[in-house]
Amino acid sequence: MKFIVSLSFLLLAVMQFSNAQNKSVKQEKLVKFELQSSELIDDSGDQLSSADYHSNVYWFPVNVPSTVLTGLVANRVYPDPYSGMNNMLIPDASDEFNKQYNLEQYSHIPNVGNPWKKPYWYRTTFKVPATDQGRHFQLIFKGINYRAAVWVNGKQIADSTQMAGMFAEYSFDISKLVQAGKENGLAVKIYPLDVPGLPDTEQLKAMGDFFLNGGPTGDIGKNVTMLCSVGWDWMPPVRDRNIGIWQPVILRTSGDITLKQPQLITELPNLPDTSVAKLSLKLALANHGSGSSKGTLKVDIRPENFAGPAVQFTKDLTIEAGSSTNVDLNAANTAQLNMKQPHLWWPVGYGKANLYRIQLKYEANGVLSDDTTFVFGIRTVSSKAVEVPGKMLRRDFYVNGNRIQLVGGAWVPDMMLNRDSLRYDAELKLCRNANINLVRIWGGGITPPDVFFDLADRNGLLIWSDFWVTGDTHGEFKGSLDNPTEGNVFVNNVVSTIKRIRNHPSLLVWTGGNEGHIRKDLFDIMRDKVITLDGTRPFIPSSSGFAKLPAGWNGSWPDNLASGVYSGGPYTWQDSKQYYRLADDAKDWVFKDETGIPSQPTYNSLKKIIPNLVWDKTLPFPLNNTWGYHDAATGNGKYDKYYETMVERYGAPTSMEDFSTKMQLMNATGYQGIFESAGHKLNEIGGVMLWKINAAFPSVIWQIYDWYLSPNAGYYFEQNACEPVHVQLNSLDYNVTVINRTYHANSNLTVQADVFGIDSKLIYHQEEKVSLSATDVKEPFSLSKVLTDAKGVNFVVLNLKDASGKVISHNTYWLAADNNYKALNTMSKTQLQATVLKSEQLKTETKWTVKFTNNSKVLAFFVNPQLMSNGEEVLPAFWSANYFSLAPGESITLTVSASISKTKNAGLEILTEGWNIERQTVRLQ
Repeated sequence: MKFIVSLSFLLLAVMQFSNAQNKSVKQEKLVKFELQSSELIDDSGDQLSSADYHSNVYWFPVNVPSTVLTGLVANRVYPDPYSGMNNMLIPDASDEFNKQYNLEQYSHIPNVGNPWKKPYWYRTTFKVPATDQGRHFQLIFKGINYRAAVWVNGKQIADSTQMAGMFAEYSFDISKLVQAGKENGLAVKIYPLDVPGLPDTEQLKAMGDFFLNGGPTGDIGKNVTMLCSVGWDWMPPVRDRNIGIWQPVILRTSGDITLKQPQLITELPNLPDTSVAKLSLKLALANHGSGSSKGTLKVDIRPENFAGPAVQFTKDLTIEAGSSTNVDLNAANTAQLNMKQPHLWWPVGYGKANLYRIQLKYEANGVLSDDTTFVFGIRTVSSKAVEVPGKMLRRDFYVNGNRIQLVGGAWVPDMMLNRDSLRYDAELKLCRNANINLVRIWGGGITPPDVFFDLADRNGLLIWSDFWVTGDTHGEFKGSLDNPTEGNVFVNNVVSTIKRIRNHPSLLVWTGGNEGHIRKDLFDIMRDKVITLDGTRPFIPSSSGFAKLPAGWNGSWPDNLASGVYSGGPYTWQDSKQYYRLADDAKDWVFKDETGIPSQPTYNSLKKIIPNLVWDKTLPFPLNNTWGYHDAATGNGKYDKYYETMVERYGAPTSMEDFSTKMQLMNATGYQGIFESAGHKLNEIGGVMLWKINAAFPSVIWQIYDWYLSPNAGYYFEQNACEPVHVQLNSLDYNVTVINRTYHANSNLTVQADVFGIDSKLIYHQEEKVSLSATDVKEPFSLSKVLTDAKGVNFVVLNLKDASGKVISHNTYWLAADNNYKALNTMSKTQLQATVLKSEQLKTETKWTVKFTNNSKVLAFFVNPQLMSNGEEVLPAFWSANYFSLAPGESITLTVSASISKTKNAGLEILTEGWNIERQTVRLQ
């Protein structure tokens, strides 16, 4: 009997030890919540966080992340604010605004005109396995807005003074509250913004007045939040100001020893030699247990997206009970952190975005307590302020010691933060496909979630990250110099954000905000935190050199000089010649960080954006009031006769489709001018960035791809202009120009120029050889003699061929000395032959190679192939070129890829249409 008991005890001990060894570190997203207003709930957080809580009030089911308004729209309490004029059927967070537009009548809470004044409750339950008894539990909030209080199993763990601001991450030790083997309750009380701000007058007429960004007072700047949620001139106000749990809630299970906030720094100490990299790893280990721990930190570094050897090493540590131990490993004290022949991370167009993965584990007595892993890239970034004689200070940026001309633009958040990992993936792939190398996180929006930066790393996109300050809300133009009201909230959000994203190789630069500065005490702290908590990338005071720093303030880091970058547009459509004048004149175009054009969407998207897409002939073509609401700012010259200029150049549209196509011609030449003018000054202009890349809601302005992820013609002309090796025509002097953006020489190239009349007859042909050094610009010949006195409309077709005769750059221009392009309407019709050469099944998408051939004697103009599925365009689709033109006898081979579900495969086809070609389709099955 004693033997049996002892054997049973031994078996139990072995089982317990085995379970302890096999317990993994887990992270579970808490997704299924219920939502209700505290206006209707009298129960306390203690009661609501009980696992067996029941209520007589109906609670709305929501999937977190979700703002309050998003949850209510999903439950059909309010109509979809993205569609038509539906936003005017939802009450606002401002009482004054509600009274102005009589919006109280739409409140879903009886006898309460403003449903956003009181907090909202989110509650859920979660079960923890009995086998996890005694483990360490963290409850992590990746992002809330604006304040929060939290209860777990009847106990409050945080109040609204501890959790404030939209951009901080909060972590709580709930080990003593979690009941293993049982259901656990969680209640979160979300408080509205301290000051919701007053939106400006709504754009309810198609040609409304100038919209005041951030509202007439800019008071939303009193909060540390998404400033544009009060309305900007490209999106309407978000009625609840995006209060809620807008990032994931995570339950993390581990042992008593936890890893905290690792920082990995990569250096290339011998630039330009990159054969050796030195790595540094800093982290803390916290002991939440009652006894000291002797264990081992295990480090494993291995390639993520290429083949190569792993680097592994360990470090023995002792962490005392209730304390934290800092670990500082570097190339001097750890030989393995000296890496030879590293694979470097490069941005788009300059090399591969090579990535490594590091895994950190802490084990004691053979039992895993905690582990974490993340991806990083080996690279360095830096900046240099350049004094341009007689011009303005220019800022240059460097990656791995090499200067890079930044081309890209501003990225804005979804109006109601309804973006998930698939949407982020699609948008960043569209950016990469456009050949841009930089995305700017604009200061009036948000610092995006972790997945955004992960995808930027993988796509080779540099990130320019503004902190949450704008001139419209922090006193530069309006608002108060004292904003935000609580400086400590701003600082806490800054610290949390720096620690969250500092390991990403994509992150190029921190800026103090957009077109303005925060007050000095906070500016100094922000700048200091960037230096002390990161210290690996530059900081510039503002994304606008026009926002001058007051005397005595520190400047950029590390050079302490001015920003050297300039906003200010133009934001209106310009003839290409004007962009060349601006680039040649330099001034603020030594680095232009904001310029753009209104940028009309395609007809396919227009039908979705404007439900009542009917031409109101009492208004300028083709406006109606819904249209006006979806561009939000049609006054103050922002369109600058955008529509009228189109009519003057191309003739009055005969239909909505004709209107949309002619607006694409405007988009094409506008974006072509912006980026090609900067390209011909490749080594004299630090960068050119669009206002803006994307859309916050279904909008008709300032975007290269729209809210439905459909690129307009401007996208593809930008894609062409920013290709690594490119041939173009200077619209001022008609010099044919060849640009090599890469760090590699390109020799024995052939430049070919053909000029055709409107009748497609060849007028002129010339070929020349050219060789390019790294980051070089050459002008091998001029077409000024043939083009200066040319009559009517003419086409210039440029081709750049490599030594084997393969076309590596193709470009087309339509020119008229008097800017009268109406003759395009008389072009003869033609047909193209489309041939599918290959279909490839890639990891996450299908890719087709398609050859388009013009066998006719008529130039095929502005050809727009589309990937279709059962009559609907597949979006997003990633074309290697589009809106192209082919001379008689010319052909082009393109690729298109898309994520296609099996259910859509049956109806796939390529639809080809264009200015003067017959519509035709080619089946892909």
